[in-house]
Amino acid sequence: MGFKCGIVGLPNVGKSTLFNALTQTAAAQAANYPFCTIEPNVGDVAVPDERLDTLARIGKSQQIIPTRITFVDIAGIVRGASKGEGLGNQFLANIREVDAIVHVVRCFEDGDITHVEGKVDPLADIETIETELMLADLESLEKRVVSLEKKARSGDKDSKEQLALIGKSLVLLQEGKPARLTQRTPEEERSFQMLQLLTSKPVLYVCNVEEASADKGNAFSAKVFARAAEEGARAVVVSAKIESEIAVMSADDQKDFLEAVGLSEPGLNRVIREGYALLGLITYFTVGPKEARAWTIPKGTKAPAAAGVIHTDFEKGFIRSETIAFGDYVGLNGEAGARDGGKLRLEGKEYIVADGDVLHFRFAN
Repeated sequence: MGFKCGIVGLPNVGKSTLFNALTQTAAAQAANYPFCTIEPNVGDVAVPDERLDTLARIGKSQQIIPTRITFVDIAGIVRGASKGEGLGNQFLANIREVDAIVHVVRCFEDGDITHVEGKVDPLADIETIETELMLADLESLEKRVVSLEKKARSGDKDSKEQLALIGKSLVLLQEGKPARLTQRTPEEERSFQMLQLLTSKPVLYVCNVEEASADKGNAFSAKVFARAAEEGARAVVVSAKIESEIAVMSADDQKDFLEAVGLSEPGLNRVIREGYALLGLITYFTVGPKEARAWTIPKGTKAPAAAGVIHTDFEKGFIRSETIAFGDYVGLNGEAGARDGGKLRLEGKEYIVADGDVLHFRFAN
């Protein structure tokens, strides 16, 4: 099960620098000119989770395997991208393939780094990207209406449902609002997702600030946070420059460096966790002498489907899950203590897995 966050933004805002730090590689060329990223670079990164280390220690696990999330570095979008300006159409297609958008916004002044619009204005930058995505969505929807109307007139139920959703989305887009604000029922969600609208994707704003503002942000990032709050999005502050430096340090050197600049952890940890939360994901764990492992599932997943993430046979033959809440596993010092303390529960097919559950699945071969 893969989950992808696409890193987008105007040229020269620090996207590739952030991506390089995330993946701890130099796979994406970071240079001071537009379109240095031609093909989208892809990197899988571990989701930082201190709970996994704790479980491994209690379970005396030989190996620790974190869960992972994929980041895609997409080339800079410029004004007119929806009409093919710059390298627009190619990268709009790349965005369509991701599950969420990580929008890197320049929140720093630096005369040595060219801004494609000639000034530092994060809200204007956000508007530029959002406008191009909305224009692309408008064009996409308008092209579909005629063929869907024909199908709807012939009585096709799915076409009628999609037409209704398209109508709602078009009204929003024409008002300059993203399609993710479209009102829909849980039953309509599948049809809505099939529209593959760029502005339907959840957004995380990453405010790239100068080194001195890496802990609390600055006036630029404050404006971005205010906008994110208004539209129900998320936002984090990072200094891509700092992150690129500490990404190649040893753990001890990294700790000393972070303390020196007043940070408790790398900013990228927050980016990864926020990206994870943005996608509505949670983690459950399996713990044994060989390994302690984290597994990713969407919030609301029932036990059989959670088991299927490990292996499809687990889901097909699911009988029950032996379930221990994380706090009980830690507080009672492992599975044996939880069992003796009456905190190991047997859950059936309707059980909705909670974040942090330690699970052992029983299934029929």
